[in-house]
Amino acid sequence: MIWTIIIIAGFNSTLAKGESQMKAEYLLQGKKYLIMGVANKHSIAWAIAKAFNQAGAQLAFSCQSEKFMEKTAKLIGTEMDSPLMLQCDVSKDEEIDAMIKSIGDQWGRFDGIVHSLAYAKREELSGMYAHTSREGFQLALDISAYSLTAVAGRIYPLLNPGSSIITLTFDGSQRVVKNYNVMGVAKASLEASVRYLANDLGPHGIRVNAVSAGPIRTVSAKGVKDFNRLLDNLDQKLPLRRLPSAEDVAGATLFLASPLAAAVTGTIVYVDCGQHIIAT
Repeated sequence: MIWTIIIIAGFNSTLAKGESQMKAEYLLQGKKYLIMGVANKHSIAWAIAKAFNQAGAQLAFSCQSEKFMEKTAKLIGTEMDSPLMLQCDVSKDEEIDAMIKSIGDQWGRFDGIVHSLAYAKREELSGMYAHTSREGFQLALDISAYSLTAVAGRIYPLLNPGSSIITLTFDGSQRVVKNYNVMGVAKASLEASVRYLANDLGPHGIRVNAVSAGPIRTVSAKGVKDFNRLLDNLDQKLPLRRLPSAEDVAGATLFLASPLAAAVTGTIVYVDCGQHIIAT
């Protein structure tokens, strides 16, 4: 006798009243998250902040300087209820320490961080990588990679079990992307840091992951020479026949922050419409 068992599992966001359900607007209900790196309304970090806010999270924002704090506060406007604003230049340990003390004093324990920080000198993002200056190399890796380790290593005692640390990367870490240069090396370091931090912080109940976003037209991306040419007809080469958006990245980040990803750590999640599987 042959038995055939078919199990069909599905997620229905319109379940009947009274049945168990997890709608997006409740995924982070009662949670507190620090968002690092909102630059402007086009930035991926801003799309993530909006998604987290809509999912019920209480937010704090860290900014490099008073000038950026003012810009971020203006951007937030009336969209969010009095978020906590913190100043932090991540190249300075004393400012990281001050930020962590401030968030600890005002929030106590909280539930995670979104790290969306990257910087390299414009002149390092063109020509030959072999011509990268020592100063440019150190600066790019300090801001774009080490800052995650510097913050995570200090802040994890304040994170609740089940917390999530999420950073943003790009496939230039794995493949040569013209003019990405030292930033690709920095992103490779960042991704390795995700794995080591996931191993270190896992016993504390903290997950660490990265979202690898495909090319998106942000102000930061324009710092890469000929970035727009990279996008020419690219959508027709991708499996999904379209380019990813900041909102696509925000959705994946929301998943990683939520209880739905409770067993996901040390992972690079690609949100690039399949670009990473296509030979170029």
